[in-house]
Parts: sequence; C-alpha cells; structure tokens
Amino acid sequence: MQPTLLSLMRGFANATPDAPCLAHEDERLSFRDLDRRSGQLADLLVNEGVGAGDRVALLSHTGTIFYELAFACARIGAIMLPLNWRLATREIAQIVADAEPAVVLIQASLSPMLGSDATPRIELDHLAACSAAANPDPILPPVDPEAPTLLLYTSGTTGQPKGVLISQANLSYVERMAREIWAFDATSVNLVAMPLFHIGGIGYGMMALSQGGETVLLDKLDPASIVAAINRHGVTHGFFVPTVVQRLVDHVEAGGEAPRGLKRILYGAAPIGEPLLRRALALFGCAFSHAYGATETAGTVISLPPEQHDPDGPNPERLRSCGRPLPWVEVALVDPASERAVATGEVGEIRIRSGMVALGYWRKPDETAAAITEDGWLKTGDAAYCDDEGFVFIHDRYKDMIVSGGENVYPTEIENVLGAHLDVGQVAVIGVPHAKWGESPRAYVVPRVGATPDEAEMIAYARARLAHYKCPTSIRFVGELPQTASGKILKKELREIDRASAEASA
Repeated sequence: MQPTLLSLMRGFANATPDAPCLAHEDERLSFRDLDRRSGQLADLLVNEGVGAGDRVALLSHTGTIFYELAFACARIGAIMLPLNWRLATREIAQIVADAEPAVVLIQASLSPMLGSDATPRIELDHLAACSAAANPDPILPPVDPEAPTLLLYTSGTTGQPKGVLISQANLSYVERMAREIWAFDATSVNLVAMPLFHIGGIGYGMMALSQGGETVLLDKLDPASIVAAINRHGVTHGFFVPTVVQRLVDHVEAGGEAPRGLKRILYGAAPIGEPLLRRALALFGCAFSHAYGATETAGTVISLPPEQHDPDGPNPERLRSCGRPLPWVEVALVDPASERAVATGEVGEIRIRSGMVALGYWRKPDETAAAITEDGWLKTGDAAYCDDEGFVFIHDRYKDMIVSGGENVYPTEIENVLGAHLDVGQVAVIGVPHAKWGESPRAYVVPRVGATPDEAEMIAYARARLAHYKCPTSIRFVGELPQTASGKILKKELREIDRASAEASA
C-alpha cells in the first residue's frame, strides 16, 4: 500500500520541520506547524467526544484550517466534512441533516448559514485559544487507512447532492501522481485556486505537500490576484479550469502583469481549445497537462501529458483527449445497455477500477451498488471513445445526449468545434424542442473579450466541420454560463434558463 498523506506529512515534520508547507494570505505554516496544529486539533476533538467514524463539519472560506482538520481527522479516524459555503442555507441544512456531524467548526461570519441547527459548534476565531492547552502529539489508537476520512458532497448537477466517502488509502495515490505524472518535488510551490470543499481543491492541494513542497491557497480568482500570488510565492504548478486560463491570457494580452516561473499548468473540467493553447504557450512558456477525474475517483485518473500539447505536432487532434489512464488505473468503455465492451473508436460509458475509487455514497447502499459493481468498476456516466493508442476522448454525459431526427448528437463534440473559433471564450450546447426533429442543438456562447461574433457565421463555421444534423440551429450570446464552483457548466440549470426564456417570449 502507498504511504498515507498523514504519514508523509509527519515524516516531513521530522525531516524538514522548518520547510514551508502552507501559505494563505499573510499566514505561512511550516511542516512542524501543520503537524503541531493538527495534533492539537485532534486532541481537542477527542476531548469533545469525537471518535472514529464521527463526522466533523467545516464551514469556512479558504484557509489553512482545511488541512489542519484533514490531518486531525486522519489521526483519530474521524471523517472530515467540508461544507460548500456558496450553497443556500436550505441546501446546507439538507447536507447537515444527512451527514449528522458530531461538531461543526465554523467561521463566525458564516454562522447564519447554519440557522438554528443544534449541532455543537466551535467558532474558528476561538479555535486557537481552545487548542492552546491541547496535546500536539496525543497518543491515539491506530486508524484503519481503508476507513473513510473525507465526506464530499457532489455538486448535485443531476439532483440531490450525495456524500462521497473517501479513505486515506484512496488519497494515498496523490504521492505517486504528484511525483510520477506531474513532476512535483520538494522545491515545488503549488497554487490551489479551487474551492477546498471540492476534490479538485483539497485533494489537488496535497500534491506539493506529499513531496515536501509548499502549497499556496488562494480564494480570489480574478486574474490580477492569481498572477500576483504566482509571482509573490514563486509558484511552479497550478490547476485551473480552461475558463480561468482564458481570463489569465486575456489579462496578460491586455497589458496586465504576466506570471513568472511557472513550470506546469494543470487543467480540467473541459479540453483546452487549440487557439487558447497557442496563446497560453506563447505567454506562459510552461508545460500543460489535462486532468480527468471525479469526486468518486478521489481525483485524477486519466491525464494528457505535456508532450501531447503541441498543436503543430503529429497528433494535434489529441488536444481534445483527456489522455490515458494513470499506471494504477484500469479504464474500460462499455455499452451500458448490453454491458459489453465497445470496439476502438466506438462510444461507450467510461468505467474506472483503481484503488482510488471511493468507498461509496454515505448512507445510500442502493445508489452505491448502482454506481460501483461488485468487482470494483465505477460507472462514471461519461460517454467516450478510445483511439488505437489508448487515448480517451470524452464524448459527453449520457444524460446530456441530444436525439435529433433519430440521430444521437453529443453536445461535447459541438462544443469542441465551436470552442476552437477565435471569437469564442466559453461554450455550452443543450438540446431544445424542435417541431420537425424533436430536438435540435442550441449553443450558448460567451464571446472572447473584445469579440463580436455573428450567429450565422458561427453556424456556418460548425457546418463546415460537422455533419449538418449535429450543428446548432441557433446560438445565444451571453455574458456568463451557470457553473459549479469547480468550473463544470450546469447544463440542467442552463436548460431551465432556456426554457424560462422561451416561455417569456411565447
């Protein structure tokens, strides 16, 4: 088994105690500091009656407390539950009622979001004083690394959010991923500009830490703040969704300060278009890697390496691919109707089997059984095809597929084409009712800064590159698209917006 992140962190606290570990705004923690704080918090929680398997919720904006609590829970076998502060009070109440935490650590300004919930609370403003008398190295019973340590509620794009249970063993692959796949080492400085209640934030944030490097936490996602943080801290690695990469490129091209010293940008949630990649490569001069994963896989399981990000290379089409499985990950493409593997080039559902696959859904045995087969394969719900060299191309979510005139149309295929248009900053395609074909694709486009795209020209652009039945018959230009905190576009919400607009104009 891989070493746990807790054992790695404690090892660095002994070997390189003064090495910088975490930074947020003006606060900087060494590995010794993180070890001491997580030990004191673990002792405090035990004295509060928290034991193995109990949930400890955290409602806070970005801060080092996320990692202090993660390691405190790992020490005592408790389960950390980071709450999404962007949710409505009603939604947070639903999650708290479902998870039944033993205690909530809460930022004072966010207290109203818990309403009158009776769960015991510890305000973060008082935490340092409460922890001061606690033992920084409490004697604790051994913890099973296969037991859950993290409970993350999915974004709920398909309905009620579900809690995903992730173990220390699931997360242990971070060390190999950081070292073997993304070239982290003890000198790396990792910028985490994703929300820490998401696996793409808290999980990705363990990358540099697993190698003895430093992690910089950032809660301001405007380009100027990102660039300032990169240059202030000497950041070498960062993870961004393509829309943030777009904003960074626009910022620099408009005369803003450029980031210096970056070695690699990791991106996910969507492919990166060739025009944007060319601009980013010219401005940043660093390597790019695409990451595909999910909460249910405890992070990235498929990656497209830097050498495949050459738009002038022998395989430029692979820029639309999310890459190949990591060495410890099995991927199968299966026809969900027949449960048979599909042939190379044919579309099937992505199935994942790995030690990274989560334990299941909290208190939802039927949904767990429906999502994870008895022999350990996770059914992702993502439609994809594979080329003859094993590169995986996401086709779409099966639920987002459009049936137009009896033909299956995958929105992602259209989005990949329109996303390469020079005037397009961001694009999403949905199916809308059509009198003749039943459904027809409609594209929602956020124009690139300074561009004034034309609907007819853009439809013609798509028709020159796709079969006509796949092409959008209408395009709506908008200022923004609804999306989750992790950057995934909310197709369900977009369909509701489109429906309301159609009813209003009827």
